[in-house]
Formats: sequence, C-alpha cells, structure tokens
Amino acid sequence: MKLPEGSKTAVLLQKLQWQFNSVGYMEAAQKKYGDFFIAPVLESDSAVFVSHPEALEQILHKQRSAVSAPGSLNEIMTPYHGNQSIFVLDGDRHQRHRQLLMPAFHGARMRVYGDLIGSITKQVIDQYQIDQTFSARSLTNDISLQVILETVFGLHKGERCFQLKQLIHSLFEDVRVPFIAASFLLPFLRKDLGAWSPWGYFVRQRQKIDDLIYQEIAERRSQPNPERTDVLSLLMLAQDEDGQSMSDQELRDELMTLLLAGHIITSSTMTWALYWIHKKPEVLQQLLAELDSLGESPEPTVISRLPYLTAVCNESLRIYPVEILTKGRMIKSPIEVMGYHLSPGTALYGCIYLLHHRQDLYPEPKQFKPERFLERKFSPYEFMPFGGGARRCIGEALAQYEMKLVLATLLSHYELELADNREARPQPPGTTFPPAVKMRLRGKRHSAKGLAKTQALLTNL
Repeated sequence: MKLPEGSKTAVLLQKLQWQFNSVGYMEAAQKKYGDFFIAPVLESDSAVFVSHPEALEQILHKQRSAVSAPGSLNEIMTPYHGNQSIFVLDGDRHQRHRQLLMPAFHGARMRVYGDLIGSITKQVIDQYQIDQTFSARSLTNDISLQVILETVFGLHKGERCFQLKQLIHSLFEDVRVPFIAASFLLPFLRKDLGAWSPWGYFVRQRQKIDDLIYQEIAERRSQPNPERTDVLSLLMLAQDEDGQSMSDQELRDELMTLLLAGHIITSSTMTWALYWIHKKPEVLQQLLAELDSLGESPEPTVISRLPYLTAVCNESLRIYPVEILTKGRMIKSPIEVMGYHLSPGTALYGCIYLLHHRQDLYPEPKQFKPERFLERKFSPYEFMPFGGGARRCIGEALAQYEMKLVLATLLSHYELELADNREARPQPPGTTFPPAVKMRLRGKRHSAKGLAKTQALLTNL
C-alpha cells in the first residue's frame, strides 16, 4: 500500500500559493503526485486532496462508516458566518440545522421565488444605459445580492435594506484585499489594531451588519407574520423534533452562511456563464432558439427544465464549480482507497476542480462544451459542483434555479455583447474565481416570434 505524497515546500509558502493561485497549485500537485496528494493549505497541515471519482465514491458512500465529517475542518470562514453555521456544526446539531433549513429551499418555495428572481433581474439591468460598458461581475453581484435580500431576508426596500446592501457589498469585497484574504488562512494575522487596520476595519463592518440583522430579527419576533415566505421568516417559525426554534445567534450565523454561498459564489458562476455564452456565438444562438420556443411569458419552472439551458449552466459549474473542494472528512479507522493507505486522523478533501478537469471524464476539459451534458449522464462522483455527502450545499436548488432564471431573463429580453475579445481568467485572491469581464448593453431584444408577429401586423396595414 502507498501513502500520499506532497510538496516539501514550506507550509506557509504553500498556504500563500493556495490563496493567490489555487488553480495553479492544484494542477501542479496533481501533475506531480496524481489523484492523491498532501496539501497543507487549510485547517489541517496533513490534509489529503483526492480527485478520482472511484475514490470519492468510496470515501463519501461505500466506506463512510470509517469517515466522519467534522465541522472543525470547515472553520476557515468562521470570521464571516460564525460558530453556529451549518458549515461548522457537528453530529446532531448539524442534522438539526439541516432539517430546519431544508424546507425553505425546495418544492413550492422555489415557485414562489421564481417570478421574484426574474423581476429583480430586469430591475437591475434596466438601470444600465444603452451602449454602456459595464463589469459583468458588478451586474451579477447586484442581481444575486438583491435576490438574497428579498428571498432570504425578506427585505425589498427601506433604509435597513439599503444599509445592508451597502455593507454586505463592502464586506464581501474586503475578502479580496490581500492582507484580509491571507488572514482567513493565517489566524495570527487577525489583529484588530483599530478602525484603520485591515482586520479592524473588517471586524467593524461585520459588526454593523450584525446590528442590522439582529434589529430585523427582533422586529420579526415582536410582529410575527405567518404569511411571509422569505427564508428568515420560515426559519423563525421552524421547530425541531423537541419543539425548539433557532436562537438569534443561530439565525444570524445561518443568514451569513446563505449570504456567502448565495451571493458571492452564485454571482461568480453567473459571470462565467455570461462570458462563455457570448464568447461562443453558436451557444448563444442555440440558447435563444430554445428560449424563444417557450413563447412570450413562460413559467419559471418550465424555464428551469430546459435541457440546453441546463447543459450551459452545468458546463459553467464544471469548469469553475461553486465549491472547488468538498467539505472536509476525517478518517476514523484505517482504510485503503485505490491502493492508498489512509490512517486515522487524516483529513480528506475531494478536489472538485481537478475532478471536473479530468481528461478521461471530460475530453478537452478547458473547453466550454455544453453538449457534454446532453450526450452523457454523469454520476454524483463525476460531477459534483455543490459538494457531496452529508455536507452537500443545502442551497443547491435555489442556486441552480436562480442561475437559470437570471440567464434566461437577460438573454430573452436584452442584447448583450462582450466589450472586448480578451480571454477571461480567474481573479485572485480566493477560491470563488470571479473573472474580470467587460460587457456592453446593446438594447432590448424582441424574440423571433415577437418580430414575426410585428411584421405580420405591418404587412396587413
């Protein structure tokens, strides 16, 4: 049996390389060490990254009795989401939060959110001027943030909504400041030296958001309204098997978790999708033909089932997945996986990015080819953009739904184009991979059916 190997470079240097070039770090390690390699870049300095689908199936399913999923391996973002987040809770507490959260992201709730997502998308882009050049990431950021504020917080307008929007935007931009970004991996850098220090500024911005969230929770508790459909209202009404509801702290931490996953990460994925769609005219034309076939005002659920739109979204998620790693797993008892000996205490992370770029699964993996997902069905251990197992992303359904409806609304009602032909690349630091893409709004679009109807009316005049 073999033991995983890894780079002998100093751990601190590997952590910095991970922070500022995670793709390069992973690809270089896989090229040298294969599908199993030691990567001391997260909480555990002996963590092993795994990128073979058979190995992932064994770890997450077939041998899961020998593997645990401790929340302590996912603490890197606790400065954002706190210690009561589903990301870091263990055992029964994790299961309790998952059961309380799940109903808000499935079934009838998705249909409630559908029209709202389309309306928000139009409101945001209608603020742009014809022929205006803009950052695609700014557009998707504005849309995803407003979607979160309305669907999760239930805030549509007012001073608190405005303040939260400004503060959240600022806070999530802070993580891209090199010093603050490095502080998430290197806790000794988290020094609050006053409001003008990087970490001190971050802490104060976070506190302002917390104050507004707790004010909103207090008002909702004093004026309960069972008719509201936003996630916060549903969570406040939800009770576990013992009849217990979430505390204010638990609500706050889960709201911040949903903000992190539902705003920044979803925005990045939509930005990449817009880039690829407009980079490849044949993709855009096929998408428009599919969307036009639905008629003037299709139901959101019908849009979400379109095969080519789904394939485009899946291919965007394949190249730059929502999560580049699964949540951490810990070996509890000795196991063998594909000839590798893994001893108790070893931390494991499924490397989703490398899995999605395997030549044997996805020929020409760097190329954007939506037809892959029309020609073949991939297993949950071959395509897993939202992670897998007990810690699979709980907001997966809403994220996919939002992505499809935002893209469908933009493409059906507006003509966009890339402002230049430069190749988009992931922008460091971090692991959400937002590209720097400039686009231009050419005007509003009329579907092929709409144009034909107009021409027929003119002919009869």
